[in-house]
Amino acid sequence: MAVDPIPPITLPPIQDPVQEGDWLRQGLQQWLNQEFIPEGINATIAERAAQIFVRQRLEGENDLGSLVIAIVTEMQAFDFRESFFSEFAVANAVSDLILESLGYETCCGQS
Repeated sequence: MAVDPIPPITLPPIQDPVQEGDWLRQGLQQWLNQEFIPEGINATIAERAAQIFVRQRLEGENDLGSLVIAIVTEMQAFDFRESFFSEFAVANAVSDLILESLGYETCCGQS
């Protein structure tokens, strides 16, 4: 049985970098705090991921898959020793937050 590949998801060009960064930072921090326990490091993780995301968007990257890979790559330099999370968990959470905001079911990849 053949399975159709999931088509790439392209975000519209960034309109308000501050608003987009704040939205992502707040949503990601809330997700991190709810996933295990609220920790101070979660705010730092969310801030760093939002910075990477917004910078990539300002540089013209609008492909969600490429944005997720950029977050994984750049967050590898982050010290996660004080956290329950990794760069992969953070990038996947960012992807889920964005997909949900676009109306996609994150469990199934369907809109």
